Amino acid sequence: MNDVELMVLPLVVRLERVNPPERTDALEAAAMAVLSLLDDPGEFAEPVAAWESTGKIRKVVRRARGAEWARVLALPGRTIEHRTAEVRVHPPVPLDAWPKDLSRLQVSGTEMSDTVPPGPASPPILRENPELTMSAGKAMAQAGHAAQLAWWATSPADRAAWRTQGLAVSVRTATVHDFKAMVAAGLPVVRDAGFTEIEPGSCTFAAEAPWFTP
Repeated sequence: MNDVELMVLPLVVRLERVNPPERTDALEAAAMAVLSLLDDPGEFAEPVAAWESTGKIRKVVRRARGAEWARVLALPGRTIEHRTAEVRVHPPVPLDAWPKDLSRLQVSGTEMSDTVPPGPASPPILRENPELTMSAGKAMAQAGHAAQLAWWATSPADRAAWRTQGLAVSVRTATVHDFKAMVAAGLPVVRDAGFTEIEPGSCTFAAEAPWFTP
């Protein structure tokens, strides 16, 4: 197995001690950050193409605050600001060759919650499986996976319409019944590899949009 097959997309959420982001905002920001890179990789076109060519969608979310966040901003990447959340996406890297200022950031401790209920959802909607328990960081990666699968399943014309909406997504928790129905209907569904937190093959998120026809 070569380095290309082991590539991973780094995502960093700004998580200050005071006024941390709302959980839903962070999940939506992570998904939008992934979509931004897929839609217009710009100077990161080569590593993004290599990463996509593997057919794998591995992502790792880390957290940063204060001086750590300042160092993250100095690295190649782009930042998505979405309501209370700031998420920076970096070009894909080999799994064992992270930039130093990213590799020393913590994966654990990415706990966030919603202090107020999210507002009305607009499609596309990424639905979280209510039967799984995931840290916010894990859920951010899974939301990013769902956004990527949705992007791959979207036609060029529908991508153009999505683009006019700023590639926005809504993240909401499904009911148990609805989530099972979405999986059965053949919508884009994330089946986790099981590296962390949950069992391999667990369905974590499903994506729904008006242009998907199961």
